[in-house]
Amino acid sequence: MSFQWLQMRISEEQERRQREAQILERLPRVLDEVYRALSVCVENYAQAFGPEAIELHFQSQKIRVTVREEQDGKWEKVAKVEIGLVTKLPGIHIDSNGDPLDIEVGLLPAGKVSYKDGEQFLTMEELTRRILDRAMFPKLGE
Repeated sequence: MSFQWLQMRISEEQERRQREAQILERLPRVLDEVYRALSVCVENYAQAFGPEAIELHFQSQKIRVTVREEQDGKWEKVAKVEIGLVTKLPGIHIDSNGDPLDIEVGLLPAGKVSYKDGEQFLTMEELTRRILDRAMFPKLGE
C-alpha cells in the first residue's frame, strides 16, 4: 500500500537533499565571491586612510580583515573580522570582534546565490556592510 502524503514527502525530501548538496558544493565559491566584494571595500578604505589602516587575508577557507588606527605614531589594531564557512547551516559565519553573525546561503534560479539573515534577504552591498561597517567605523553608529 502506498500513501500519497508519504510519496509527496519523499519527493520533497529528495529535492531538499539535492538543493543542499548543490549549496554545499557552491560554498567555497561563495566565499571567493564575498572575498572579491570585500577586496573592493578594503581597497577604498585603504585609499582613504592609508594602506596600513586595513589588511585583508584569505587563507584556508577563512577571510580575515584587520582594521588599524594610528595612535601615538604607531598603527594599533582596533578591530578584527573573520568570515568562514558553516556547512551545517549552510552559509557563512562572521565574527566581528566577538560578535557572531550567521548568514544562510541559498541558490536561486540560474545559479545565483542568495544571502539571508533570519527572514531578511541581503544584497552583496548589504552583506559587505554587515561584515565591515562596525569594524571600519565603530564611532559612527548605525
